[in-house]
Order: sequence, then C-alpha cells, then structure tokens
Amino acid sequence: MSKFKVKLAPAAKKNAILGWEDDVLKCSVTAAPEKGKANAALIALLAKNLKIPKTSISVVSGDTNRLKTLEITGLELNIREFTENTKN
Repeated sequence: MSKFKVKLAPAAKKNAILGWEDDVLKCSVTAAPEKGKANAALIALLAKNLKIPKTSISVVSGDTNRLKTLEITGLELNIREFTENTKN
C-alpha cells in the first residue's frame, strides 16, 4: 500500500502528471471539479500511467479540495520514482 499527496488542477487544458513539488505530486485534469468528475479523471490518469486498475486507487482525504491524499492498494511501489520516469 502506498499513500501520497496530490495537488490537483481541475478544468485544465490537458490531463497531465506535472511533477513533484516537495512531497506533493502535481497533476492536472480537464474535468470540472463537480460531482467527483475531477477525482475520477485523476484516478484514471494515474491508473493509466501506472498501468494498474482504477479500483486500486482511492482518495483517502481531500475529496473536495485541490490537495488530496491518495492510496494505492495491492502493490508496493515508489510512486515518486515511477512518476519521475513517466512521460505523458
């Protein structure tokens, strides 16, 4: 299980993993921040890039905030190392 913080920019021009700022992963999604659409888009973006099922990723805290804590279950990985080597 891996927990990490994400700073999300909803309603952006593109879906992207923007990189790390201290211990926070910055991401952007085109979905609007309403009715969980931006959270769902964030989970889909991360699942696609990490090549894991969307069901493995959950928002632990920050459902309605830009700063969120996410958890990946079912595998152990260093999320920072992986995302630094991933290109959108």
